[in-house]
Amino acid sequence: MEAVETRRDSIKSLLRPLVRRTLSPSAVHALRFRWWYLSSYSPRLVASRVVKRTPEVRGFGMAPASGLAKQLQSVNMFAPTKMCRVMTRLGSDKGRANNYTPVYSALFSERYNQPVRIFELGLGTNNPDAPSSMGVFGMPGASLRGWRDLFPHGRVYGADIDRGILFQEDRIKTFYCDQLDRSSIRELWAQPDLQGGMDIIIEDGLHTLEANICFLEESLDQLRPGGIYITEDIGWKHFDEWYERLERIYSKQYPKYEFAFVVLANPGWINLLVVRRNAN
Repeated sequence: MEAVETRRDSIKSLLRPLVRRTLSPSAVHALRFRWWYLSSYSPRLVASRVVKRTPEVRGFGMAPASGLAKQLQSVNMFAPTKMCRVMTRLGSDKGRANNYTPVYSALFSERYNQPVRIFELGLGTNNPDAPSSMGVFGMPGASLRGWRDLFPHGRVYGADIDRGILFQEDRIKTFYCDQLDRSSIRELWAQPDLQGGMDIIIEDGLHTLEANICFLEESLDQLRPGGIYITEDIGWKHFDEWYERLERIYSKQYPKYEFAFVVLANPGWINLLVVRRNAN
């Protein structure tokens, strides 16, 4: 399987410059999806019957153990899911590039038919001058549309610092937010449409420790009982700082929450903090 992936990466590196010079962003995205489906999704669907790769997970928190860390330790990161296919088809990097979707499927799939409220910070700006830009071939709002497809009875909300990519569609509404400005985050949560809390909050905004902490501390209270909060793309250089903060501060400051740190790339940036609020 590793040999196949190596050959696939070599071919991609040769074709990428030519493709980007001659095709539109939407055509590039369609080509990416077809290539991924044939070269990665389908082979893994078969191979995952015998191949299993599980993440390293470390649990924190004083809340009664809900089995969050244990649940995440059993996820087969090699096995593709419906969420992988949906997110990649719509242009989100949660499946094709970052491979977060096996974790999310384990956490959310039982709620697909429920009227959940989902919020995601970071719409995926394609402005190359913006921080954490997805590049000119990025698809702003792709993940929000993926959540809408996966949760047909749900309401999806999002926010971004790039006002130029904010939009409103059926069951999707987005807002402005500066993740480094606590007053801006409080103004966000004061919006009438966002009252009543969220079942799922995904923080995929500015990938810095300061930004992660700022939004988490101003947003955990927005979780409904049983809700889940996730910080994406945590860099391996910040592991020790996160571990210390989780153990010494958050586990005591938030006694009704359970924390799980999920390591998928060490070294690397494809790592998660998963937080679950007690159902009671």
